[in-house]
Amino acid sequence: MSFFGFLKSKSFFIQIGIAAIGILLFVFVLQWWLGFTTNHDQKIQVPDLNKMSLTDVETKLKELNLDFIVIDSASYNPNYPNKSVIEQTPEAGDFVKEKRKIYLTLNPSKYRDITIPDLNGRTKRQATTQLQSIGFKIGEFSYIPDIGKDVVRGLKSNGKNIKPGNKLPKNSVIDLILGDGERK
Repeated sequence: MSFFGFLKSKSFFIQIGIAAIGILLFVFVLQWWLGFTTNHDQKIQVPDLNKMSLTDVETKLKELNLDFIVIDSASYNPNYPNKSVIEQTPEAGDFVKEKRKIYLTLNPSKYRDITIPDLNGRTKRQATTQLQSIGFKIGEFSYIPDIGKDVVRGLKSNGKNIKPGNKLPKNSVIDLILGDGERK
């Protein structure tokens, strides 16, 4: 029998039919199996975890059969409680399946510490600009006898002298000790 004769034969069409039925059966079984193993119809709505502590988050997510991972601590935000959730992924209201991980960003317990720069001999304007640019607040100005008018001669925070290299939390208030410009 020639090749073209085989293409016109009854056994060829039977084999094509068996192959088509086998493929269709495989696709339907695969679709059923994927739907069963991936929990296709399951939906769990992600709760709003904003401003919740980690213990509350753990309790809430265990009830819903969800997991969480802390991925980061953001910059300190005084509007949120310490070590509470600032951001979450997926967002509140999104739908997920069970055992899905919720990624959390937490609020640190305080502002980060910043190193005090050496400002001795700088002008009042230079010192205030530099301190404000790195995150400090400027408090009061006090003057001591010194030939340099408005030249930094020291720094204080909460009534204590501070030296270059010391660390203070961001947003701390720093008082400047300046020269009064008069000779002794």
